[in-house]
Amino acid sequence: MATRDIYESPLVDRYASPEMCRLFGARHRILTWRRIWLALAEAQRRAGLNITTRQIIELRRTLEAIDFESAARHEKRLRHDVMAHVHTWGEIAPRARGILHLGATSAEIVDNADLMILRDALRSIAEWLANAVDALSAFARKHRALPTLGLTHFQPAQVTTVGKRAALWCYDFLRDLEAVEHVLSRLRFRGVKGTTGTQASFLELLGGSHAKVRRLETEVARACGFTQVEPVTGQTYSRKVDAEVVCVLGGIAASVHKFANDIRLLAHLKEIEEPFETAQVGSSAMPYKRNPMRCERATGLARFVISLVQSPLQTAAEQWFERTLDDSANKRLSIPEAFLATDAMLRLVTNVGRGLVVYPRVIAARLAAELPFMATENIMMAVAAAGGDRQDLHERIRRHAHAAGARVKRDGAANDLLYRLRTDPAFAGVNLKDVLNPRRYVGRAPQQVEEFLRDHVAPIRRRYRRVLGRNADLEV
Repeated sequence: MATRDIYESPLVDRYASPEMCRLFGARHRILTWRRIWLALAEAQRRAGLNITTRQIIELRRTLEAIDFESAARHEKRLRHDVMAHVHTWGEIAPRARGILHLGATSAEIVDNADLMILRDALRSIAEWLANAVDALSAFARKHRALPTLGLTHFQPAQVTTVGKRAALWCYDFLRDLEAVEHVLSRLRFRGVKGTTGTQASFLELLGGSHAKVRRLETEVARACGFTQVEPVTGQTYSRKVDAEVVCVLGGIAASVHKFANDIRLLAHLKEIEEPFETAQVGSSAMPYKRNPMRCERATGLARFVISLVQSPLQTAAEQWFERTLDDSANKRLSIPEAFLATDAMLRLVTNVGRGLVVYPRVIAARLAAELPFMATENIMMAVAAAGGDRQDLHERIRRHAHAAGARVKRDGAANDLLYRLRTDPAFAGVNLKDVLNPRRYVGRAPQQVEEFLRDHVAPIRRRYRRVLGRNADLEV
């Protein structure tokens, strides 16, 4: 069937990177299976089983020669994907056919391969989180002292800085990176444990030697890049591992959604925008539009990943005793797609973070419209310190502020609170221009940004320096 005649996942076709798509692709998965089979055969030979050097050489020589059409024919007949690939490899490595999968169950191959792919995928996610942190930290440093109107409940609050707000976004992704690193540190090889996790088949093969079985498992794990092995399993590793991994990806999705929504709101306010290319079209009908396409895509992907968190949790809850097979189809969907979508989101965040456009005059104008209300306490204290009656001043400011607020809301007019105060004799002695300098109201925001970057971001940048600056252009 022609490619364009059948459904293709947009995650592969439009959003995720080729690198992440290859990691979860069929060739990489089956090649990982074969590497585990090879590692098992080599360890069994060293343990004294009747496996020859010629058989090992034949497996090495044919390792990457995967005939997917032959495997499909075998699977249609056998209804078993692992055995289909055992037969497929055995056809081109006939000398080694008899020692393939010796003593193993499917989970020896599939589960250990899944853990290897999870490990590599998490490492890739960690690298893109580091790039997102790097991009947003650079933006925070540049704008650490630029005053802006703080918003709580999306209503005017106290003054903050553009850089401090960016540091909040950055910190979310830094937390996510720490969570990914924690999960990676706990990720263990399922090991070689047989059909119900007892290692009975390997104990039988190795003459009842528990030491040889333990050594066999350790050697296979090391050959596959693991220093830790699950201490106990059923037929599979606990599906709580998948749930933990996808929950971390869901946490990243929440951070992405928060960041992208903030940028979309700021774009509406015309204060900050995502990058917009010269030939980019915002609307097919409205040529003037500059829609925040990147952030809208990111929020859509984030909602998808958040929705996937439930599936691995339900799968972990549904596993009966040593295992059931109702996990397989769900894992084939939920795990790869969670990673593909998260990969796409983080590249979007990095791309946007590196290209954010700031409009300082719009920011200053909005702040100026609200600052007189916020400065009223300072004005009152300044006049009181000069000898004014604090209670009388409070009442005067209250009346002026309410009148000015009503004028703004009812008439759509400018905030004239400053004019009212200047023409009120009670405030004649205060330098309103000095009191209304927005930098007086940012508190320690610039210093907080500097300290955050020094104490928390700098170690991340040092640790991931080799992968920072990677190309984060959109796939489509």
